[in-house]
Amino acid sequence: MNTISIEEWKHEHTFGADARTKGERRTHFVILLTLVTMVVELVAGYWTGSMALTADGWHMSTHAAALSIAAYAYYFARKHARNPRFSFGTGKVNALGGFASAIALAIVAVLMAVESVERLLNPVEIQFGWAILVAVIGLVVNVASVFMLGGDHHHHHHHGHDHGHGHGHGHGHGDHDHHAHEAHGHGDHKDHNLRAAYLHVMADALTSLTAIFALLAGMYLGWGWMDPVMGIVGSVVISVWAYGLVRDTSQSLLDAEDTHHLEQNIRRLVEEDHPAQISDLHVWRVGNASFACIVALVTSEEGLSTGQFKERLAVIDTLDHVTVELNQA
Repeated sequence: MNTISIEEWKHEHTFGADARTKGERRTHFVILLTLVTMVVELVAGYWTGSMALTADGWHMSTHAAALSIAAYAYYFARKHARNPRFSFGTGKVNALGGFASAIALAIVAVLMAVESVERLLNPVEIQFGWAILVAVIGLVVNVASVFMLGGDHHHHHHHGHDHGHGHGHGHGHGDHDHHAHEAHGHGDHKDHNLRAAYLHVMADALTSLTAIFALLAGMYLGWGWMDPVMGIVGSVVISVWAYGLVRDTSQSLLDAEDTHHLEQNIRRLVEEDHPAQISDLHVWRVGNASFACIVALVTSEEGLSTGQFKERLAVIDTLDHVTVELNQA
């Protein structure tokens, strides 16, 4: 009787979470930059009496907290990437970090709105010159952070390794068709940690612009009321970003992402020109650019194997964990 080496058939479930990315390193640097600017703006806002500047400082504090959550999520996911307790790896950790960042952002938005309304009802004298100077410095820092995180936010792609499991636990490694690779391998990367960090600094840059606008209006037009109004506008902007993050990260956490296009590709590859039909199909994200799927097939033809279908699905680069169940009708 032949002895099967089971180790050859085992595989890890890291899905790229075990590697330190450029986005993580740049996030650390942006955290430091944000903290320094936050302290300067809060002190200057208190000294000058500018609610818009103070609001921008508190806004930056939320970004520092959110970025810190993102940094810890990266660390945790990498540290536990090979922990067998996580059945499909730690890919959901970055979505959880993004969700936590969004909740914190929403809470601070409410606090900013309350403080701005209070300042609108009880105005104080503003030292516009210093306030504008510090606000401009904050804007420069925010724009720099946007560019630092923007490149990684828009240009990520992961090349996965396909693993097929079915009856008999056979691996299906087919040759990658270049056309299929172009059709199915790109556009599926979604790093919620990096997106949260990017949107946080983007929102902060917009809030800095509103602070500068309000201070200029107050200095040259005498519109002192514009300062707290812009604080309210800033809180609305933060709320919008928070809502978007909550929506997207919760969809990922609940495996409710829109995978319709990927499911269509799977159905086409499996059912096209083949006497088998999909009776049950589940697709969900297990990494920033990695998906898993369970495919249940029904066929009336003899002699088919799960390996044949895994080879067909191997052309989808982002499909990194495949389970095929073949039922004879």
